[in-house]
Amino acid sequence: MRLLLIGCTGLVGRGLVPQLQAAGHQLTVVSRRPSPAGFSSAQATQLDWIQLDPAVAASWAPSTPLHEALNLCDGVVNLAGEPIAEKRWTAQHRQLLESSRLDTTRHLVAAMASLNQPPSVLVNASAVGYFGTSEEACFDEASAAGDDFLAQLCQRWEETAAAKPASTRLVQLRIGIVLSAEGGALAKMLPVFRAGFGGPIGSGRQWMSWIERSDLCTMIQTALESESWSGAFNAVAPEPVSMAIFASSLGRCLGRPSLLPVPGPMLQLLLGDGAKVVLEGQQVRSTRLESVGFSFRCPTLPVALDVATSSRRR
Repeated sequence: MRLLLIGCTGLVGRGLVPQLQAAGHQLTVVSRRPSPAGFSSAQATQLDWIQLDPAVAASWAPSTPLHEALNLCDGVVNLAGEPIAEKRWTAQHRQLLESSRLDTTRHLVAAMASLNQPPSVLVNASAVGYFGTSEEACFDEASAAGDDFLAQLCQRWEETAAAKPASTRLVQLRIGIVLSAEGGALAKMLPVFRAGFGGPIGSGRQWMSWIERSDLCTMIQTALESESWSGAFNAVAPEPVSMAIFASSLGRCLGRPSLLPVPGPMLQLLLGDGAKVVLEGQQVRSTRLESVGFSFRCPTLPVALDVATSSRRR
């Protein structure tokens, strides 16, 4: 397939691009970056690279490189969006969280609608934040959406993607915490745990609905290639865990203690409202992945942590 990849230069994209290349797909990557940083020279030479901001309407105008690439592609992967829990949620940053997701997706589906033959499939990111936060509830694909800022953002994101052309199959992946030693939450925790100062964040009772990166990449590839995939899927491993269990499992994997908790107020001081993502969480499972027969490489947390940390050592 000829694939257009948007927002695929970060943690997930660095795993996804080589996997799709190995499967024989032809890739065009859209990024604000001028060159394929983060990819090997062999991977980079196989990429068509378009430097544009996909959140800007003019980037999608007819005759632009992006519009032409969209016209030629068979499928689109849209993972565009500023990181959720890395900065304080000031009014300005909330606007950036929204525009990076909603504007990019809005312009994408509008450009698709202008084509005589739109791409046959769109795999669009969402997040488990769709359900809001809870220490008691358990959510699956049929559960109602939450009502906090992140839940409302995810709802609007999914609604925007749903405006795609009728002929385009849409797969929405509500992604959990992605585990990889190359970035994200795990990469930030590893130095602390390896130094012997690790422990649960906040109360330790909050849920972590997670997925190992290679499983997420396989999920995206399968969603592109398999016509049986359509609609929303919770992109999470079968066994969500509490923060306390996550910390103890990581300490055990590394052979280090995991007894020193990180106080919630300290995280709130650093991240403001953005700390809600880490301090509250949600228990999310997927019934739909089971129904389509998806097989996890890392179905349990110990296996995922072992894979993530061993791949970093190689």
